[in-house]
Amino acid sequence: MNCSSSITAQVDQNSSSSDLPPNLKIALFTYSTKPRGSVIHTLELATALHHLGHDVCVYALDKDGSGFDYPLACNYQLIPAQPAPSDLDALIQQRIQEFVDYFSQPREIYDCYHAQDCISANALAKLAQQRQISHFIRTVHHIEAYRSPYLQQCQDRSIRAANFCFCVSDNWQAALQEQYQIQAPRVVNGVNLERFTSIPNGSEQTLKERWGLHGSPLYLTVGGIEPRKNSIRLLQAFAQVRSHYPNAQLAIAGGATLFDYQSYRDKFFAIANTLKIKIGHSLVLPGVITDADLPALYRTADAFVFPSVKEGWGLVLLEAIASGLPVLTSHQTPFTEFLAPTQALLVDPESPTAIAQAMQAMVQPDLSRSLVQHSQSVLSRYTWAASAEMHLHHYKQLLASYA
Repeated sequence: MNCSSSITAQVDQNSSSSDLPPNLKIALFTYSTKPRGSVIHTLELATALHHLGHDVCVYALDKDGSGFDYPLACNYQLIPAQPAPSDLDALIQQRIQEFVDYFSQPREIYDCYHAQDCISANALAKLAQQRQISHFIRTVHHIEAYRSPYLQQCQDRSIRAANFCFCVSDNWQAALQEQYQIQAPRVVNGVNLERFTSIPNGSEQTLKERWGLHGSPLYLTVGGIEPRKNSIRLLQAFAQVRSHYPNAQLAIAGGATLFDYQSYRDKFFAIANTLKIKIGHSLVLPGVITDADLPALYRTADAFVFPSVKEGWGLVLLEAIASGLPVLTSHQTPFTEFLAPTQALLVDPESPTAIAQAMQAMVQPDLSRSLVQHSQSVLSRYTWAASAEMHLHHYKQLLASYA
């Protein structure tokens, strides 16, 4: 059985799940302990499912032995990951096998095995093929166009071998249907309003001093320097902004990623040098931000800029909105699925000039207040509690189809 329209039809036709236990045992899998979008999705979903009374355990590859920098109420298991080979194909193969080796030993048995990424899904596909687990579920956050045949095969297998697929946006729901002929129900992302708020906690000034965040205005983005974050065009736009706001700063937080974007980063820094944008002064790169510091970091900024060209969803936009910031993002899906022009400045991500003009406009007091005010209504529509309920509905339908 694979993740196709037939499984959707089968579970939809099954009208009874009364024989299922009221509290499910759910294993969620993620490829990393570092705070990337799908990892945060995994941890917040796990927490929400736990709060609904289900027995949840998160399994994650731990590459440096430091574990999660994130408070988890549910159980979790860290799977040791060995130093990575330089070849990307070999790295992915090793990471998949580390999951498989760990689960080849006697382990807890779960009602649901749910992978949030290609690596863990490939591992679960192998375990299912070996009949060590009965099934697995896969959330497709986005689909990549890999140049490597091996990586493309891994992505295809992670989707086609799954017994059921979720997706997180209309955009990727349509892509799954078009590219894989899979009807995947959409589940929402959310934002943790206990963590992200506009109310200062007193640590903001300390963070400003630590990283030298004294720009006026101060623009923030989260996600590191990489192609899909559109970092070079954002840098070029910022150079234009500085001609109007010479004391402006751009802070680019984050940076932990599976892939090596060194050539892109080299180009980024070469352009920064040409544009006379001084690292550590006008451009601040604080790196990966701890869980404790991230909410306060948002509150140090005047505006959040995120002209990304490819995302599964864009969780950081919800975090920024919850933190009371005006936001800028690309005029394309999935962002336009949940943000209207009154709630965010939607720009052409291919145009540094368009990005720059919006950056200048969004820090004007009247427009800034209007964007913040109108965007708050988004937060109530995207909650992790709602996401957990959506997941449970489909978990139970799927399990009922096996009964």
